[in-house]
Amino acid sequence: MTFSDAKQRFSNRVTDYIRYRPGYPSALLDLLARQCGFCPAHVIADIGSGTGLLSKLFLDHGNSVYGVEPNDEMRAGGEEFLRGYSNFGSINGSAEATTLADSSVDFITVGQAFHWFDLAATDCEFRRILRPGGWVMVVWQDRRMEETPFAWKYEHLLERFGIDYKSVKNAYPEAEKIRHFFDAGTFHSRDLPNFQEFDWEGLCGRLRSSSYAPTEEQENYTPMMAELRRIYDAYQQNGSVRMEYFAHVYFGRLGGNNR
Repeated sequence: MTFSDAKQRFSNRVTDYIRYRPGYPSALLDLLARQCGFCPAHVIADIGSGTGLLSKLFLDHGNSVYGVEPNDEMRAGGEEFLRGYSNFGSINGSAEATTLADSSVDFITVGQAFHWFDLAATDCEFRRILRPGGWVMVVWQDRRMEETPFAWKYEHLLERFGIDYKSVKNAYPEAEKIRHFFDAGTFHSRDLPNFQEFDWEGLCGRLRSSSYAPTEEQENYTPMMAELRRIYDAYQQNGSVRMEYFAHVYFGRLGGNNR
């Protein structure tokens, strides 16, 4: 999978992504405030901002946010989703080439996109746009598969029907890989709980929002949805199922001159 391919993977899934992907826990703001002195005055570059789910958390906090997104459809979805925020700027750029000015932001945030980046080029670009003493935060939300039989069945469905689920899953960032991106002396990590509850329509949308899920015109779509229905019927309670997550938060400063 090339980086250019990765930047187009979600083009036909924007509506479902906005409606059915999890937001980020508000505890993230408290964590950054305690550990990094984070406050509403700080300017943020949200890299790989997609449809704006992470940007919204910071915009509601009062921060100015530049949402940097290379995919045209995802960026347009984010602009529509966040159209009421005067403190949001939508940028056609990437982690490797944000187009932002030198030393222009206090925090760089990355939600669910780090594994798509060319890390050598990203490191240079992040150093360029960060102000002295600036922070980088990467947050990755993982489904908690050990919690319930429903979680295991959903995982098995993805393994069975996902187009390239295993290769995408293997590309998910490991803590050690992220650690190497930071100055070891300032690197920190925390896990924050999060969850979603879905009715049948919502669970369908959550599955369709995944880049590796077959689309309606593909052969595996109908049997996949039939299996999803069986799982939902087996585990729903009062018309809903609960999907549990950990938000894995990694934050610190970059090594070298950015101190």
